[in-house]
Amino acid sequence: MKIGILGGTFDPIHLGHLRSAEEIGQELDLQKVYLIPSASPPHKIKASVLLFEHRLAMVNLALGDSLKIEALDIEGKRPGLSYTIETLKELHNKFSPAPEVFFVLGMDAFIEIKTWKEYHKLFDYTHFVIIRRGGYPPEGLEAFILGLAPGVKRAPETDTFLMPSGKTIVLKAPTFMDISSTHIREMVGRGQSIRFLVPESVRQYIIQKGLYTVYSPPEIVNCSGE
Repeated sequence: MKIGILGGTFDPIHLGHLRSAEEIGQELDLQKVYLIPSASPPHKIKASVLLFEHRLAMVNLALGDSLKIEALDIEGKRPGLSYTIETLKELHNKFSPAPEVFFVLGMDAFIEIKTWKEYHKLFDYTHFVIIRRGGYPPEGLEAFILGLAPGVKRAPETDTFLMPSGKTIVLKAPTFMDISSTHIREMVGRGQSIRFLVPESVRQYIIQKGLYTVYSPPEIVNCSGE
C-alpha cells in the first residue's frame, strides 16, 4: 500500500494544500493521501493556532467527495506536542502490513528538518516529497540534501535522492498557487473577501463560526518548540 501524508496546521486549509495533495497523489500513483492536521505543532514557538477541532472540521469540509484524499485525526488523539517521528511510528502500527509512506511538505519546511525531533530516524519510516518553490537556489537545496547523512546519493538525471536507509527524497513542482494561510487570516481580520482562496464550504464555516475576526482565548492553543 502506497500512501501520502500531508501535514500542517491548516489554519485554515486552502486550495493550494488541496491541489498539491491531488497532483502528488496522482503523479506517484498513491492509493490515498491523508491530510493530518497538527494538534500541537512544536515549530509554533511564539505563535498561536486555532483550536484543533475547528481546523479538523475545515479539512473535512474542504475534501468534499474526494476519493483520493482523506483527513486523518491521528495527532488530535495523542497528548503532548505533535512530533512527526511519533506520527510516522503510529501510522506504521495503524496499517497492516505497514504502508510505503510518502511525506509531502514544502521546501521551506524541509530545510528546517534538522531541528525536528530525531530527524535522522524519519528516513527509516518515510520517503519525502518536497514541493519545490522559487526563492531557494536548486544547487543549495541539493547540497542541503546531500549533507543530511553520509552516503546520500542523487539518482542520475533525476530529481530523486537515495538515502542510506533505502528511502528517497523526491523533488516535485505541482501547480503553483501563491496562497498562504497567514494571508487568509489577515484578510479575514481586515474584512476582505477570501472567496476562491479556500473551498466555499470552508469560507462559510469561517463566517458562521466568526473565526479569525477576533481572537479569543477559547479558540487558541499555545504551543512550545520542538
